Amino acid sequence: MHNHLTFTKTQASDKNARRELVKVAKKLVTLGLNRGTSGNVAVRHGKTFLITPSGIPSECMLPNEVVAMDFSGVTLGAGIPSSEWRFHCDILAARPEIGAIIHTHSRYATSLACLNREIPPFHYMISVAGGDSIRCAPYALFGSQELSNLTLQALENRKACLLGNHGMIALGYDLTDALAVAVEVEALCEQYCIALQIGVPNILSNSQMQEVLEKFKSYGRRPKD
Repeated sequence: MHNHLTFTKTQASDKNARRELVKVAKKLVTLGLNRGTSGNVAVRHGKTFLITPSGIPSECMLPNEVVAMDFSGVTLGAGIPSSEWRFHCDILAARPEIGAIIHTHSRYATSLACLNREIPPFHYMISVAGGDSIRCAPYALFGSQELSNLTLQALENRKACLLGNHGMIALGYDLTDALAVAVEVEALCEQYCIALQIGVPNILSNSQMQEVLEKFKSYGRRPKD
């Protein structure tokens, strides 16, 4: 009986995780952060992770189409994972504090990524990404190990980065946190683009950003125990 209950709880947990992932994937479209089949989402799930499937528009996606993978890159069960599964896998393996990853092709973040432009501390909310800038990883072919390696470098001590000529990645302790980071980074990218059209933005000093980062240690959501 105990084994049956454990199996039932595991099934319920799996279903809930899949539903939440699909819900967030759909919300990214609603918020205008992704369109069609662009972008992808992954969430840590025990000793495995779940990721959006390849080639299925978020609006049409069903929980049973979400793909499970292990950290050696093996697909568990049916389905074809997103072509970007490598950087999801590598980020989750390298960053145990991270539970969810969102990748978008959102308008303003992608525009800056196509300029290979790092976002400097023109606004104190840059701190939401964990540092005094939002780095831009050099371009590499989508789905490649090279892209994954470059992404890990750009995300060192960060919760977000741009991908050169590609898009944006946001990390979170869970899906809610990752979504909040993605929304804020896209808003910052929009503000930076507008500021650049008007003139040269004032850049906060290192000491000013350090003050903000210190405050951010107790700001917002915290990782779960």
